[in-house]
Amino acid sequence: MFTAEIKSKIGEDISILIKPENYSYNFICECGDASDLTVKDCQNTEAIFISHTHIDHFINFDTILRHQIGIQRRVVICGPEGITNQVQSKIRAYQWNLIEENAIVYEVREIQIDSSIICAEIKPPFWNIESIDKELDFVYQNEKCTVEFVLLDHKTPSVAYLFKEHDTLKIDLGKAQFKGGAWVNELKMAYVNEQPQNQIAIADNFYTAQDLYFLLEMKKGHRLGVIMDHAANTENHDLIYSLFKECDTVYIESFYKAEDKEQAQQNYHSYSSESARIMKKCQVKNAIPVHFSRRYKEEDIQIVIQEFFQVFENQ
Repeated sequence: MFTAEIKSKIGEDISILIKPENYSYNFICECGDASDLTVKDCQNTEAIFISHTHIDHFINFDTILRHQIGIQRRVVICGPEGITNQVQSKIRAYQWNLIEENAIVYEVREIQIDSSIICAEIKPPFWNIESIDKELDFVYQNEKCTVEFVLLDHKTPSVAYLFKEHDTLKIDLGKAQFKGGAWVNELKMAYVNEQPQNQIAIADNFYTAQDLYFLLEMKKGHRLGVIMDHAANTENHDLIYSLFKECDTVYIESFYKAEDKEQAQQNYHSYSSESARIMKKCQVKNAIPVHFSRRYKEEDIQIVIQEFFQVFENQ
């Protein structure tokens, strides 16, 4: 299970903090101006995910950098083509004569236009870009989850991310008269390793693993999506549908009111009703409109939200 919190206030940019359940570290999605993002949030971050580097999505990287210097571990940064040089340029804008060599390591994973991924390290004291030869099945993965992506069109590539919690294998002891014990893990391992003929000892009896498989149930992991700036067009919506269908929770850009859809089209943004329409088509369980035009007052934002849910919740 993921919990997510919007760290930007109304009138600020966009930044979302994501925390996997029972895990020490968190993720930051988008580095926009966000006054609710704390020092602890930044220091506990394991990976940063950036859709694109327009100023409202990247300006706050400097603050995150400020809080992360000295944590003495690796932080992964995922983003579109060009992100490696942009991260280096931001860091090199400062003087680093007093920094320790082990203060931090940034591993940047740059998503190319063909969806391939190029990896590099940037570390003190000189912050050179050092290429890493790494083959990745996912743009990011750890013991709790994997992260997938699609590239959307915002007149520049804009990365939409899907966080997928690992499926978990559960056992229902209510289906039999057995008590729990070491055999439960032995049965799970037999299932995972495709060893159906393994002998499982329960009390004083032995059972073939496959004869006990009826006790097992695969629980599907929670899925959370973050879809930022994109043009509300068929090509983008097809890509969104391909990755986010039946997702549990999605935060989606809803930059404009429906009456401002012409401006949305000109600026390659989405707007309230279209963001809601694609979320409804995807059968997303919980869709949350975010990232509104900064020229909107609070009452305008309420209109955007109302328009979104009028479409999304309409049966």
